[in-house]
Amino acid sequence: MTEPHLPDLALADRALVEEATKKSGLVWVRESGPARALWHLWHEGAALLVGDGPGEQPLPGLADGSRAEVTVRSKDKGGRLVAWTADVVELAPRSPEWEAAVAELKGKRLNAPDAEAMPERWARECRVLRLVPLTAVTELPQGSLAAPPLPTPATTRVPASPSLGRLLLGRRKKG
Repeated sequence: MTEPHLPDLALADRALVEEATKKSGLVWVRESGPARALWHLWHEGAALLVGDGPGEQPLPGLADGSRAEVTVRSKDKGGRLVAWTADVVELAPRSPEWEAAVAELKGKRLNAPDAEAMPERWARECRVLRLVPLTAVTELPQGSLAAPPLPTPATTRVPASPSLGRLLLGRRKKG
């Protein structure tokens, strides 16, 4: 598959984007609104994402034909390495490009409840996206990029037991 956008990047920027994105387990993606941490896989010159279905990551605001800003962090230190602008391309279910992407994503999807039926579920209920790099920015921003956490339905249902501290810290009752 030829990549029409990649030649626009300088060779060094393209290499940095590819290597950093390959090695990072998460990328921060923002189309509009706050950036979200998303798991991905680098394949054939683009970051592949799957989501928007039951049990999969949300992909809010990422629409076919839109542009997104992708920030890649260092796997060992967690700091920002590079940010790049991407074309968002939604792959049509069961197209040759979709099949190739899903074959790669399936092997990297952890803790899937339905490993064998996953491609069929993805075709029915999810979206598979390619984020194709357009431009890269390697200089670090001025100031902090810290932001409050995004709202989530994942919450603790009950307060932690008082004995949890003793269990974790190894403290035992004397007596």
